Amino acid sequence: MFSSDGDTQNCTGTEDAIYVKGLKSTNKASASSESVSMPMSFMTGSIVGKRFYRKVSTREADDGNGWTVMLDYRTLKTPAKRPLKCPTLALANAIAAEWDYQQTDGIRPFTMPLMKLACTALERVPLTRSKVIENLMKKFNQDLVFCRAPDDDDLTRSVFERQVEKIDPLLRWLESEFGYKPVVYSSFFGSKQEEGLVAAIESFLKRTNDCELAVIDAIAAAAHSLVIAIGMFRGRLEIEEAIELIRLEEDIQVDRWGLVEGGHDVDIADLRVQISSAAVFLGLSRRN
Repeated sequence: MFSSDGDTQNCTGTEDAIYVKGLKSTNKASASSESVSMPMSFMTGSIVGKRFYRKVSTREADDGNGWTVMLDYRTLKTPAKRPLKCPTLALANAIAAEWDYQQTDGIRPFTMPLMKLACTALERVPLTRSKVIENLMKKFNQDLVFCRAPDDDDLTRSVFERQVEKIDPLLRWLESEFGYKPVVYSSFFGSKQEEGLVAAIESFLKRTNDCELAVIDAIAAAAHSLVIAIGMFRGRLEIEEAIELIRLEEDIQVDRWGLVEGGHDVDIADLRVQISSAAVFLGLSRRN
């Protein structure tokens, strides 16, 4: 449910109802202190209740550091009851647009990727930063872009040739950016990258801020590739280029055997949302 401190008002009368703090005064200063917190179920993507607000707006944070989203007179808060404070007005406006898009019959978190990324950056990353980086580095040796299809088999040769054409330029960029040549492999179990490259990548991740690390983690999870995530972060890859690399092998199979409706098309749409929303979040969170 949506919860807030103090007296609450049941908006729907069900177990999953949204509860919001009632407005006790018409004074603007008092009204601005009212708030609404999201339930933890928001982060799972399930519908969390009917729309209970009419107007969505943004305003500067009370401390002058960042921007917040307002649902009517209430300040929007995260599941941990922290004010949803955005680093830029552009990001706050985009998240406000997601809330304004919600229909009267239900608030659908799966249509609010920017909001979910903001919650991740504000809550999860600050508390588990070292663990996020550790998990990213655990998967680095098995990164998608390091895995090369065998070139001595008729079934995989076309994949190998496409990988050389499309992925090798990214690997050359990675070498120039971090000073170590990546190791490519055909083994299912992967191969170990040079310690210098591993250390350089880890050092880079440690220098990111919370919004940046949240974006890199989200892209890496969707792409099965930290390298692609870093490539997008550094501006080496555009959205469509990243999606092409992620789906390279599967697209070859689709070209050969055809697209399965309700399968491949759904996967493509979901991937596009995940990669695009992370890229947009990154751009909007950066102060000019």
